[in-house]
Amino acid sequence: MSAAKSRARQRAAQKIADIQQALAAMQYLASGTLLKRTKVCGNPSCRCAQDPAARHGPYYEWSYLQDGRLRHRSLTPQQAELMRQAIANYRKARELLRTWKAHTQRLIELDTSE
Repeated sequence: MSAAKSRARQRAAQKIADIQQALAAMQYLASGTLLKRTKVCGNPSCRCAQDPAARHGPYYEWSYLQDGRLRHRSLTPQQAELMRQAIANYRKARELLRTWKAHTQRLIELDTSE
């Protein structure tokens, strides 16, 4: 194996190790969308009926796919903060896995091109 191939192989292996470390550090993973909503109660004498800034809430709703169906779940503000981080982690994990795949393909190409 040439020195250039050896260095390329080491770089790819190091990047894969970095990705593995980043994935191991993630505690929560969840897919879906987190919404922050305010609502009108329907009582015509309530302040929310006249002033959009006075709507009730905020209420947090997590939307996700399960068994091919869209599901919705209400969350407390504390749960919403954890879910926000879990969704961000999930998106980052998907990107890291794509990168890992690319580096793996590069390693295989380097090993088979000798």
